[in-house]
Amino acid sequence: MSMNNSQSDLEKRLETARRLARLAGKSTLEHFQRADLTYEKKEDSSPVTVADENAEKIIRQGLAEEFPDDGIIGEEFGSQEGSTGFNWIVDPIDGTKAFIAGVPLFGTMIGIEKDGKSRIGVVYIPGLDEMISAAEGQGAWYERPNHDPVRAQVNKTAKLADGIMVTSQVSTFNKRNATQSFLELEERSFVTRTWGDCYGYMLVATGRAVCMIDPMMSIWDAAALQPIMEEAGGTFTSWTGESTIYSGDGIGTNGMVLEEILEVCRKYPMPE
Repeated sequence: MSMNNSQSDLEKRLETARRLARLAGKSTLEHFQRADLTYEKKEDSSPVTVADENAEKIIRQGLAEEFPDDGIIGEEFGSQEGSTGFNWIVDPIDGTKAFIAGVPLFGTMIGIEKDGKSRIGVVYIPGLDEMISAAEGQGAWYERPNHDPVRAQVNKTAKLADGIMVTSQVSTFNKRNATQSFLELEERSFVTRTWGDCYGYMLVATGRAVCMIDPMMSIWDAAALQPIMEEAGGTFTSWTGESTIYSGDGIGTNGMVLEEILEVCRKYPMPE
């Protein structure tokens, strides 16, 4: 396959991923901040709403029409094998707890993986109508209402002491016996906030925070983030510093503070 073909393969899929993320994301707003919104708990105790399920159905339906031979892995409806080598990895609502609480920092995430690496990432935040998207070699782009799209760029802050660190939920650090790592990083940081889930990574990729950290992470949370963070000039790695979406954890940084964070995180391996 020539480079041109593979580029256009990426471009076509990026365009579709952006469109479907927006469509699916907007569908969640029909249920957002409604007094009658109910949710069920899945086997792992995480919540799921009709909005999560509808949003994933919209993406799957779009894929069935446009890229029926691509594989798909979705949080709500499982996996479907493909034959093209491209796999769409979908989280219809990342931050369901925020969604249920009526807080607009949840997002729809689509990552597209090929040959073991995530090549395309889209994160759409419906409650704010903001999107960040990237394809390998094409930069990361940030869009918000009433503004032209701009290149997403991490900041150049050299030390945690001068930057904002974000995470989703501090108690998650307990699950890998790493509460101490959080306390140590918080101590080193200028300020720490729990503007978490995919929104936290968006903050890093657009230069507002220096680091977003997840002690536990699913593949559908990680897949969209690797290309976005890397194309914005930053890093997306495991707690051991490996550039991967398969480690079960994640750190997104501006690149400058990565070693400082790994120095702490490497002391807390993932429990067997």
